[in-house]
Amino acid sequence: MQPAVQAFFDPATSTVSYLVSDPQTRACALIDPVLDFEPKGARLSTASADAMLAAVREQGLDLRYVLETHAHADHLSAADYIRRKTGAPVVIGSRITEVQKTFIPLFEADDVGADGQAFDRLVEDGAVLPLGDLTIQVLETPGHTAACVTFLVGDAAFVGDTLFMPDYGTARSDFPGGDAQALYRSIRRILALGPETRIFVGHDYLPSGRTEVRWESSVAEQRAANVHIRDGVSEADFVTLRRARDATLAPPALILPSLQVNIRAGALPPATAQGQVYLKLPVTFT
Repeated sequence: MQPAVQAFFDPATSTVSYLVSDPQTRACALIDPVLDFEPKGARLSTASADAMLAAVREQGLDLRYVLETHAHADHLSAADYIRRKTGAPVVIGSRITEVQKTFIPLFEADDVGADGQAFDRLVEDGAVLPLGDLTIQVLETPGHTAACVTFLVGDAAFVGDTLFMPDYGTARSDFPGGDAQALYRSIRRILALGPETRIFVGHDYLPSGRTEVRWESSVAEQRAANVHIRDGVSEADFVTLRRARDATLAPPALILPSLQVNIRAGALPPATAQGQVYLKLPVTFT
């Protein structure tokens, strides 16, 4: 059975969030929602998340989960905001604890336990969640980060940042816990799904020569045309290409604000006694 999929594109971060639903029972999930953040003024707003919630209401859907494919380094997650508004549990891969252990010391985030309890449900490879008459199958797909997972709902695979549109390629693997070899094997696992499987990516950065944002491809299209990992590209060649490309990439603009929020499932750090919330900016001299 095919789920209904609605995409929400955030131009500020080139992020694609999704509303996936069972057409029969109206059960639905939100995937990788964005909390709007204007960095120059350190201003937060919820327009993107509110648009997703409005779509849920307008279509008469029953929100069951907020699914996170990983702890994002490019945008702040609206998972906690949606959880507080709706009561929907936040679900993420169980290896999020490894990511927390890496970044809790960096941000002195002593309020966060490195046990995943900021999230409501940690899922491992092979886990299955009900979604009406459909199921959400969990595939661990590490490489971009240690905690990346793909959510397979019917014929739709939500791959997060692991894989991009065929003309853009694949995710970087140079973040802490990332690994180019693991990324290759994870992607080949995704591409072993049926050729008609729909692939929904977490970003579209508009490669040279294309002006229209896209977020949906298929296993067949990826295997035939992905510029980094189409059929015939060996693991060794991919690792060489990926490491060389990663060496040229700057950190994402919002990596420091994002990670200290996203290891908390999208919650902000505790307020001070005066009621002010602060995000930390660790400074490094080079």
